[in-house]
Amino acid sequence: MRTLSPIDQFLGAADNFLRSIATTPPSSRPYPAKNIPEGNLSDTERKLAAALMRVNHSGEVAAQALYQGQAFTAKSPEMSKLLHEAAVEEADHLNWTAKRIEALGSRTSVLAPFWYVGAFTIGAIAGRMGDRVSLGFLAETERQVEQHLMEHMSRLPLADEASRAVVEQMKEDEAKHMNTALDHGGADLPGPVQMAMRASSKVMTTVAHYI
Repeated sequence: MRTLSPIDQFLGAADNFLRSIATTPPSSRPYPAKNIPEGNLSDTERKLAAALMRVNHSGEVAAQALYQGQAFTAKSPEMSKLLHEAAVEEADHLNWTAKRIEALGSRTSVLAPFWYVGAFTIGAIAGRMGDRVSLGFLAETERQVEQHLMEHMSRLPLADEASRAVVEQMKEDEAKHMNTALDHGGADLPGPVQMAMRASSKVMTTVAHYI
């Protein structure tokens, strides 16, 4: 595999930032809610569903940044390739959540650039610590995201089958990414690191619910 120059890597990261923040990247797979009609939601239910999907969209912005940051400092071309492949499926999630937010008559988080920059920085630091640590970081991130999506499934209105279909597919993808990272030798992260990751995630999901 040809190793990209630092300039190429920087340009790629900048392009991903703009596509993640300023536009909605195309999806490489069919939209899970394509053939599902909109449910009969009350105003309260619609606002709740939109807020939850805004949180999910913010998480996908952060996921794009995280994987790009890890790939930017990855120790091997193989690791960089694995991270870029995961980012492609996360881009699908970004597309799907943006569609649901629009369908629900709401907007994405205005703090998306902040989520991106913060996650890219964390990812770049993880990548510098070596492939096993980076893979462990990826696995733990996906584990926490999967748990977070399971909670959303319990909170989404039952009538909002479209949002539920999107979240269910996202949950399956996150589990696959976690298992892939572990299969490639991801290291178990220390407890304090896992706690810090949960704390930072809690801040983002709480703020993005409203802003």
